[in-house]
Amino acid sequence: MRGLVMMALVPVVAVAQVDGRFDHLRDTAEPLTSVGAFVDKYVGDCVSAMMGGADCERNTHGFRRAANGKKYYLIVTEGTGNVLQVAGVDNRTGRFILNLTPFLSGSSSAVTHGAPSRVDASGNLVLPFIRIESVLPDGWSPAMMARQVQAQGLRMQVVFTVQDLWTLPKKGGGRLKGVKAKFDAVVVTDGRTGTQVGAWFAK
Repeated sequence: MRGLVMMALVPVVAVAQVDGRFDHLRDTAEPLTSVGAFVDKYVGDCVSAMMGGADCERNTHGFRRAANGKKYYLIVTEGTGNVLQVAGVDNRTGRFILNLTPFLSGSSSAVTHGAPSRVDASGNLVLPFIRIESVLPDGWSPAMMARQVQAQGLRMQVVFTVQDLWTLPKKGGGRLKGVKAKFDAVVVTDGRTGTQVGAWFAK
């Protein structure tokens, strides 16, 4: 994990040629247009009650109670090159694996798939990859796909279920906080055409 990766979201719209299973999950989820606003409300950054932060703490706890167990849906259009990597390609079949670091950043924190258990020597969160089985669009070569990933030419759609707050010691003192979630499904599409490139569904 390379620190906090800022991601831009767009208003929720239908995207062509997306897996029907994902459509069902998306239709049962609440759309988000800002991860940052959601994370800020869920994590909270309240001063102590003695310093006047009691109302902030009550609002934060109330928001968490309402959000826990709820599904959310978002589209990520920027920053995908920071969390997606091409892990390998079969040149004969055109099939390949995308490694996704399940980290949706917003403001000073993030929504993660599960809770990170540690940070690395640089203080970055360590999270296991989600492996997305994918296929090259017609006319694409492995080199073209690698360039698309690096140029952030792919779009991600994500449905996740909120579970709880996670905290970890922060290098240099203090605590890191974030939103523990279960990523229910991820669909990766070509940002220009909306053609599905790969999909992953939780078991």
